Amino acid sequence: MLSNRPSLQKKLNSILVKPAGPDCNMGCAYCFYLEKAELFSESRTHRMSENILEEMIKQVMSQGEQQVSFGWQGGEPTLMSIPFFEKVIEFQKSYGSGHSVGNGLQTNGILIEKRWAKFLSTYSFLVGLSLDGPEHIHDRYRLLRNGKGSWSQVVDRAKLLLDSDVEVNALTVLNDYSVKFPEEIYAFLKSIGLNYMQFIPCVEKDPKDPSQTAFFSVSPEKYGEFLCKLFDLWKADFVENVPTTSIRYFDSVFYNYVELPAPDCTLGKSCGVYVVVEYNGNVYSCDFFVEPGWKLGNVMEDKLIFMLNSEHQKKFGQKKAALPRDCKECRWLRYCWGGCTKDRQNNPQEKSMNYLCTSYKMFFSHSDAQMSKMAEEWKGQQNLAGKKQMGREPSLTASNKIGRNDPCPCGSGQKYKKCCGKDS
Repeated sequence: MLSNRPSLQKKLNSILVKPAGPDCNMGCAYCFYLEKAELFSESRTHRMSENILEEMIKQVMSQGEQQVSFGWQGGEPTLMSIPFFEKVIEFQKSYGSGHSVGNGLQTNGILIEKRWAKFLSTYSFLVGLSLDGPEHIHDRYRLLRNGKGSWSQVVDRAKLLLDSDVEVNALTVLNDYSVKFPEEIYAFLKSIGLNYMQFIPCVEKDPKDPSQTAFFSVSPEKYGEFLCKLFDLWKADFVENVPTTSIRYFDSVFYNYVELPAPDCTLGKSCGVYVVVEYNGNVYSCDFFVEPGWKLGNVMEDKLIFMLNSEHQKKFGQKKAALPRDCKECRWLRYCWGGCTKDRQNNPQEKSMNYLCTSYKMFFSHSDAQMSKMAEEWKGQQNLAGKKQMGREPSLTASNKIGRNDPCPCGSGQKYKKCCGKDS
């Protein structure tokens, strides 16, 4: 145990890991992480060693909270193969006595087959599957290294995972093309059983002209229109005031409406609540800021809990809170808190303003009345429930109980039934 741990303000309850670094078996045109290979030029292939893996997990278990979660991303983490992740489970069991551990895997799905599906189901991994929608939308930018489309393979993998009882969320990137098709994308994801959805706006600089956004970036106006239409589709699917689909952004915004910390870091007053560990043990402030200026240390030399609470990480988190006057005077401030710092940095017009500010204003103007009504209903349910229910996490379900498919209150990123409610 760390003797000075009680004085540490930020608790270590989640960590993001890049076990294969920026390596990927696809060549998506809008990927922001492939260029990170330039930071790790010591080798062409990047794989986390067993020593680094063990030390990282050992630290998380000894320095972390009782409930901890690991997010495995890339690049493409399945390049590490199943034996690597079997070691993950082995080390988590070895060092995690008394802990509740959650694992999330973000993947393009290409390498997923029956053995992978069985493994992910057996150990209750929550899988985020990158799928941008129907074929003409997905294959616009999500191409294999040979230039061919990946849609048919990814859809097959989605069905395999769902049939194997793996918890799967759709991770859908919104770009200049896909943003035109909210109805088509939403209907498609539902049709194949992906009722948990996360929509990620693509905002990247043009590599040839950093003063401009890349051609595939979503425009603020189109993204705003997308959010408004998506909200209407989501609300139209409610049954007896209970949603039948989960959209991460809407769920997270709802937390702010009921005055509780939003699980989505982009909707908080500040950030820097987790760290990223690269394949070589280097630790960074955020996966959008894996760059020399925001390197915090290395797990083989430093303690994760100290890096998380370092002055450098504190400085990073405060960048988000440094808002311009327009934000501070905005009526929607307490719901968006300026959005993601990355989307301010990538704004070619004004770096202090979020590139998607127009989008958010459009969305909140459109959804505020209904969000406010749902929040008042939820607060009323809390009052009726009495002291036993006070302080619990918000749920849009009609019941005052935590739904089995609700996000787990521990913050692991998993559904309640796969995390703290597993033994219920």
